[in-house]
Order: sequence, then C-alpha cells, then structure tokens
Amino acid sequence: MNKVILIGRLTKDPELSYAAGSGVAVARFTLAVTRPFKRDEADFINCVAFNKTAETIGQYLAKGRQIAVTGNIRTGSYDAKDGTKRYTTDVVVETFEFIGTNNSGMGGRENNSFDNGYGASNMDSDYSNSSNFGGINFDEDMTPVDDGDMPF
Repeated sequence: MNKVILIGRLTKDPELSYAAGSGVAVARFTLAVTRPFKRDEADFINCVAFNKTAETIGQYLAKGRQIAVTGNIRTGSYDAKDGTKRYTTDVVVETFEFIGTNNSGMGGRENNSFDNGYGASNMDSDYSNSSNFGGINFDEDMTPVDDGDMPF
C-alpha cells in the first residue's frame, strides 16, 4: 500500500501550469512538515497535483498556508542538461484540506470543522472525557467480553 498523509505549510506559492498538448492542470508545491519530537526541524516534501485539484490549489493556496494532504509517493528519474542522472521523489496529491490559519496576518478564525460520522462536528469541542467522544458514550451499553470467548 502506498499512502501518505502530511500536515505542513507551503514554503512558497504553488506553481500552476498546464501540460502541453493535453491541457491538464498541474500544480507543484513544497510542504514544510515539522518533525514530531523536534519542532525546530522540518522536512521539505515536494508535492504535485493534477486536474481540478491542481486548479483549486493554485487558486486558493499561498505561501505559509497550513494544509493536510493525502496522496501517494512517486519516484522517477531524468537526465539533467549536464548529462547526470537525477532522481525525484514526489507526493501525488489525491485530496487536501485547509487547516490552521493562513498565516498571512489577515486575522480571523479558520473553519476547522469535520464530521466523523458520529455527530462530532467541531474540533474545538472538549473531548477531555475519554469515555465520551463524538457523542458515543463508551461506558454505557457496553457488554463485557469474557476472555474465554476470545479466539486468540
């Protein structure tokens, strides 16, 4: 399975172009993704999107914007002008979501809502009670399982 999920900020405005001949929209951008335990370090991941996704990215995203991306890794190679072989690794974007703030100083609050199918529709809600998440109360109506019933 080849599946990538990234959350990061755009290092510069996306480059939107159209493929010669086919006219397919192509957007290229780089995400700065911080490392989990070292906030002062980041990986810079090259991403590419096609068609309507590329047009949307080109229209609505800008440097500093935080997004979540899902996609897959593609590797390739090409011969450079100096005759050396160059290798590439890109994330081909399947979907993306606007998250966080746009970091442009415009102020305001972004809409960080989601729907997990259980009625939880706002990420800012207090889910500190681990026994009740998204409207599901795990303490009620739970049938205890006898260890002898387990197949392993």
